[in-house]
Amino acid sequence: MNNEFKNDRKQWLFVFLVGLFVTNAVTAELISNKLISIPLSFSLNGLNVGPFTTIVGILPWPIVFIITDLMNEFYGGKAVRRVSWITAILIAYCFIIVGLSMQIPAVEIPGSNLSDTASYNKVFGQAQMVIVGSITAFLVSQLLDAFIFQYIKSKTGDKFIWLRSTGSTLFSQLIDSYIVLYIGFVLPGSLTFAEFMKIAPTNYVLKIVIALALTPVIYLGHYLVKKYLNKKEIKESI
Repeated sequence: MNNEFKNDRKQWLFVFLVGLFVTNAVTAELISNKLISIPLSFSLNGLNVGPFTTIVGILPWPIVFIITDLMNEFYGGKAVRRVSWITAILIAYCFIIVGLSMQIPAVEIPGSNLSDTASYNKVFGQAQMVIVGSITAFLVSQLLDAFIFQYIKSKTGDKFIWLRSTGSTLFSQLIDSYIVLYIGFVLPGSLTFAEFMKIAPTNYVLKIVIALALTPVIYLGHYLVKKYLNKKEIKESI
């Protein structure tokens, strides 16, 4: 049994990464209908940046960034694309189940908020355009991330981990930051275009800050995976 597990370490690691990836992606989408303020500000070439207004769904995304990088590095762009499509389908499935649950009348218990239909629907109910925007942004950004990562890697080989990791994130999240807010909030009229042009850039800058801050963590992740897998397993495709 131990030998079997040892021989399947790369598969076990892949299953774990995919599970963690899906969990964080679905969680991010479920909580993305809330705008928050992050009291972080700094000056860049005389330009004051921040504080940031963004969607609360940004909180789980650092984990998604790291996992995307590790899957890109050790399993290839094809694996990332497949996982991205599967995750988008699962996100849609999750929203369908949540939508159905909102249509089922709750048993009202006097003096208890456990069966408060209005509160339940307020927490879990999202505009359909927010859902469409979230899924579209997720899928486009992930596919773009995989493409850019593999392109940079094909040019630099195994060197410059930070470049392919951060570079792919910067491009993909530029698209994500604008798509999700425009489709989810501007088209339904929840945000004006002027508000969108204020929130989207700051949202993107925040993601840049997060991506840069994660660089040491990404190197740590690469180190731990290489320690866990042997050289033969690292070179094998899954």
